Amino acid sequence: MKLKSILLVIAISATTAILSVWGYGKWMQKQYAGSQEPGKLPVNYAGFFDKDAPAGPVDFTAASNSATPAVVHIKTRTKAKQVTNNLPNRRSPFSDFFGDEDPFSDFFGGPRVQMQPEQRASGSGVLISEDGYIVTNNHVVEGADELNVTLSNKKNYKATVIGRDPSSDLAVIKIEGSRFPYMVYGNSDDTKLGQWVLAVGYPLNLDVTITAGIISAKARAIGVNKDRSAVESFIQTDAAVNPGNSGGALINTNGELIGINSAIASPTGSYAGYSYAIPVNIVKKIVNDIIKYGAVQRGYIGIEYGGDNMSDEQRKELGIKDGEGVYVTDVPAGGAAKAAGLQKGDFITKINGTAIQSGAQLQEQVARYKPGDKVAVTYLRNGKEATVNITLKNRVGTYDLVKNEPANIGSRLGGDLATIDKAVAQKNGIPGGVIVKKITGNPLKSTRMQEGFVITRVNGQDIKSLEELTEALKTAGGQVQVEGIYPGYEGTYGYPLNLSSSGEQGK
Repeated sequence: MKLKSILLVIAISATTAILSVWGYGKWMQKQYAGSQEPGKLPVNYAGFFDKDAPAGPVDFTAASNSATPAVVHIKTRTKAKQVTNNLPNRRSPFSDFFGDEDPFSDFFGGPRVQMQPEQRASGSGVLISEDGYIVTNNHVVEGADELNVTLSNKKNYKATVIGRDPSSDLAVIKIEGSRFPYMVYGNSDDTKLGQWVLAVGYPLNLDVTITAGIISAKARAIGVNKDRSAVESFIQTDAAVNPGNSGGALINTNGELIGINSAIASPTGSYAGYSYAIPVNIVKKIVNDIIKYGAVQRGYIGIEYGGDNMSDEQRKELGIKDGEGVYVTDVPAGGAAKAAGLQKGDFITKINGTAIQSGAQLQEQVARYKPGDKVAVTYLRNGKEATVNITLKNRVGTYDLVKNEPANIGSRLGGDLATIDKAVAQKNGIPGGVIVKKITGNPLKSTRMQEGFVITRVNGQDIKSLEELTEALKTAGGQVQVEGIYPGYEGTYGYPLNLSSSGEQGK
C-alpha cells in the first residue's frame, strides 16, 4: 500500500512538471511572437555556412538559396464598391411632375454614384519569424479586402493584417502555421557604398526572382511619400526592381536582410536604373512596435531644420557651412529640444555618436527610438561643440506610448463620437451612422466639418455604428474620405480626413 502511494506521488509530480514546462513554453511563444532568437538560424540557412565549400570570387548562390524560401508572393483583392462625387442634392424644378423618375435631375447636380470594379494586385513580402509574421510595404496591402500569400514551395495561405504604418510605407501581416523559413536580420548601418546586394521578390507576377547590384547611395530622400510624418532614408541600389518587387527583400552576400524594397526612380514606372529600400534597422523597430503595441511609437526631438534644399545664397545668409550637420531653424516651445536647451542656429552633427550630415540621416536615427528614450545629441554653437541628452517626446508633447486601442477611436480622430440614435437615423432616411458630438482636436479640427455631422461612409464603405467606424479605421493611415449628412439638412457632404496630419517625423 505504501509503495502504491509513493508511485502515485511520483506520477503526479512528473505529470505536474511536464504540464508546467509545456505551459511555460506556450507562454514564452506568445511573449516572443514575431521575434528572432539571437544565434538561432532557420532551416533555410542550413547550407550557408558550409566549411567544406571552396573559397573563390563573390558567389551569390548561397545567399540566394538561403533567402528565397523566406520571400513570399502577396496577392490582394479589393471588392467592387460604390463611389460618389459627394455633391449635395439640388432640387430639380420638374421633380413635382416626375417624382423619382425625373429625367432632368442629372442637369441640376447632386450626388452621382458609380460602381468601382473589383481590383487585384500583387507584391512581395518577407517572413521574419517562424510563426508566420511577414513584413511588406503598406502600399501593397492598403485597402485590400483579401490577402493571399504563396511561398516559394507553392503553398498558399490566407493572411491577416496585423498593422500598417503609412509614414514609413511598412506593414505587418501574418499567416497561420509554424516552423516557417524566415530571413535573418542584418545591420543596415554596416552597409557600404559599392557593396554587392541582391533584390529578391516577385516582379511582374513572375515566380521568385533575384537581381544583383551594388549600393550606390545611403540615406537618400526622394520625396515619394507625401505624408508629413514620412521617414525617407533609403538605401539606393542599381539592382533591378520592377512593379511586384515592392515589399521584397534586399539582402547582402551573407543572405541577411538589410532592407525592404519600396520604390523605383523611373520615367516609365518600370526599372530604369535605381531602386530604393527601407533600411532594416528602421524596419525592425517599426515591426516590433506594430506587433507589441499595435501602433508605431515615434519619438520626436522637437525641432525644425533646414539646409538640405537651400540655395548657396540662402545657406551663406544663414551661415550654414558644408558638412557641418543639420541646421536648426526653430525650436518650438514644449518640445524635447527646448527643454534640453537647443537653440535656433545650432548645427546637429551627431545622434548617439553617429555622424549626421542631412535631414534624412537625422530622420533615420531618431526613427529608431520611442517616446521616453534618451538620445545624446551633439551640436555646434558658435563654433564650439557640445553634447546634451534629450528625452524624446511623442507628437503631442508627452512621454507616453501610443496605444492603438479600438475603443479610443474618438481620441484618435480628435472628437467625441457616438452611434446615432435609431429614431434620428430613421427620421433622416439613413440606416445608421456615427454622430460627431464634439470636435476637440486634429485631424477632425483641420477639416471644415461642423459638430453634429453624421458619418455614414468611409472610403466608400457604409458605416452604421461606432464599432463599424472603429473597424474601418483600425489599420487606416494617411488620407481617408469621410461622407455623411447633417440631420435636418438636405445633401450628402464629404471631407478628406488626414490621419497622419500631426507632427513631423525625425524632428
